Amino acid sequence: MKKLKLLSVVFFAGLIFAGCSQKEDQLQVQDDSLTLKSASVKAEYDMVPNEIIVKFKEGTDASKKALVFEKLGGKLKEKILTKMMEKQGDKDGIDLVSISGTVANALLAAKNYPEIEYAEPNYIYQHTATSNDPYYTNGSLWGMYGDATSPANQYGSQAGEAWAVDHTGSNTVWIGIIDEGYMYTHEDLAANAGTNPGEIASDGIDNDNNGYVDDVYGWDFDGNNNTVFDGTSDDHGTHVAGTIGAVGGNSKGVAGVCWTVKLLNAKFLGSAGGTTANAIKAVDYFTDLKTRHSLNLVATNNSWGGGGFSQALQDAIERANTVGILFIAAAGNDGADTETSTSYPSGYPNANIIAVASIDSKGALSSFSNYAITKVDLGAPGSAIYSTLPKKSKGKIVSGYGSYSGTSMATPHVTGAAALYASTHSGATANLIKDAILGSVVPTASLSGKCVTGGRLNVSGF
Repeated sequence: MKKLKLLSVVFFAGLIFAGCSQKEDQLQVQDDSLTLKSASVKAEYDMVPNEIIVKFKEGTDASKKALVFEKLGGKLKEKILTKMMEKQGDKDGIDLVSISGTVANALLAAKNYPEIEYAEPNYIYQHTATSNDPYYTNGSLWGMYGDATSPANQYGSQAGEAWAVDHTGSNTVWIGIIDEGYMYTHEDLAANAGTNPGEIASDGIDNDNNGYVDDVYGWDFDGNNNTVFDGTSDDHGTHVAGTIGAVGGNSKGVAGVCWTVKLLNAKFLGSAGGTTANAIKAVDYFTDLKTRHSLNLVATNNSWGGGGFSQALQDAIERANTVGILFIAAAGNDGADTETSTSYPSGYPNANIIAVASIDSKGALSSFSNYAITKVDLGAPGSAIYSTLPKKSKGKIVSGYGSYSGTSMATPHVTGAAALYASTHSGATANLIKDAILGSVVPTASLSGKCVTGGRLNVSGF
């Protein structure tokens, strides 16, 4: 196994997904009537070969679209029109188009058609990971410690100090995990596994009319089914879930930042990563679920990255913003300053995004962590983080635990903090939660000049 050269790379352990992507030569696009905000298709961006995403201008009829597809040497693979697009007045959605030539040539050709609002690659994303609970008391769970906890670590998230004053969460707060699947039957997660309140399990009916049949624990957009957990390959998603909301005080394994919370899953990362098209569906899934069922869904956790600018994905994140969902995202694992070479999706300018860098147990910026003075917001524990994992034993999938490193691991500390704040501040808006998190950071030398706040997460500070 080796590391992919992505804008944001895989988690610290590293995975390779060969043969699933196409890398294009740099393509310069001049400003014109076609909106292509990603001015180049860079060689290090992995994308689905022979596919592009097209957004037509409003009012373009079917015959004109068909003609454009023909001229581009392509055909419609999938019409993507989510419930949230419809709710916000978009009657047309976006089109996933199969093309016979290269992505670069198709995007160049797309410039010639005034019917097109924008066209872009279908990028591939990867995850960015490189109490009386046993792993808390034995010193392994340093990311949860505070100055006065036992064990103590001043560079931990200070979650332990919040727990000491009975700030442990609420089952009225919901978090969406956009990632791989997660093991919702895990001994340290089952009590916090949320279920779609509008769906009846296993009846074969889309009870809440959201477009997904029997999406009880969420939806698998990679496999297009309701089986959101597929075994030990969903280790990253399970690890993330544990840091957000593993049950605390149960004498088992680990404790999440928020001991009591409801977790739902939108799986879009599979064995070959995940695509822009499926990421959009996953983001819109939670946005729709919040509005459809009046859920107090305060944030989604996004421990993934890769690819260039996507207008379609940014639009989906903005739809989440309009209903008050924070989009908490990993800064990426290139160990680079991304001020000028932006890492996505954490680098989009949407107001609901919190971009998270990683620090280690001594307060240093993790060697793998990206940073940027205006595009990364804060640091959080991300090196050698213990959390929940699915394990295989005697042919069965059982509850396990392990240590991973990456900005993937830092991000769920912040997502857990958002849930914890919402649990003690009923009715808090996304803006208020974000301001509270960023306003309570502890100034940290290694983060000075490296992120917006110059500080690290402080869960006990709000």
